[in-house]
Amino acid sequence: MPVTRFIVRSMLLICTTGSLVLSGCSSTKPPATVTALVNEGYAKAERLFAKKDYTGASLALESLIFTSRATALEDDVLFLLGQTYYRSKEYLLAGDIYTRLLQQIPSTPYAKTAQFMLAKSYEQLSPHYELDQQYTVKAIEQFSVYLDLYPVTDSLKISNDVVTYRELLKINPDNPSYKESYARASAQYARVDTVRYAARTIQEFREKLARNSFSIARNYVQLGKYKAAEIFYDEIIRRFSDTGYIHNSWAGKIDMLMKRKKWFDAEQALDQYLQLYPAKEKEMAGEREKIIRNLKNS
Repeated sequence: MPVTRFIVRSMLLICTTGSLVLSGCSSTKPPATVTALVNEGYAKAERLFAKKDYTGASLALESLIFTSRATALEDDVLFLLGQTYYRSKEYLLAGDIYTRLLQQIPSTPYAKTAQFMLAKSYEQLSPHYELDQQYTVKAIEQFSVYLDLYPVTDSLKISNDVVTYRELLKINPDNPSYKESYARASAQYARVDTVRYAARTIQEFREKLARNSFSIARNYVQLGKYKAAEIFYDEIIRRFSDTGYIHNSWAGKIDMLMKRKKWFDAEQALDQYLQLYPAKEKEMAGEREKIIRNLKNS
């Protein structure tokens, strides 16, 4: 398992190999020496990361996790380690490190990016819709946290600012105020893209969760377990009314009640559905007629 590999590798590096790590574990080394060794190790990891040697970079950074605690590079080490894991497609490890960074150093300047990358790590772990969706749920949760913590209030103004200062710099490229304003607006515009990405992914994953419940309901229908199917149709109606599965779920719920000869409940469900979506009345005319006929005969 990746987490086991992470723990084993870290413990071996910290406690049994290399003079660098042994010196970090020693309580006899002066703080300045430890800081120098952390700086040297981090610089090495940066070089390896730049060369796309993510395995080498992660090994170098893992050896610094504990020795970098309470140093100026503590958050740098954790963030770069998260990035190496993500680039290596070790998304569970990446998510663990981003979480650790956000919990240990909530004021880190990497917080915004780490929160986004945490959500993307879970996004990458989200499986096919028929499988267990725990990571899909976690991705939605973390993207939602990102949107709550770092909203973009006026994307049109930001976009206009980028264009304005870009044109002003063409006229006066050495103006420091224009440079600063353009850089600030560009950074904010990049945030607009991540916010749009987060919002889009949340909706896509809500569709996936609805599809998961809908496929389970259909499986129960095929097995003749109509009450169980109704439970999953109800879940979609309750939790995923903004998805493309809402109308089929209402129709499925009404059909299950009819198959179970729950005619009064079926009529109530149909009335509730048509109150919400009156345009579907003609489409559901056949069900209405069948329910009324059976209510009269019951």
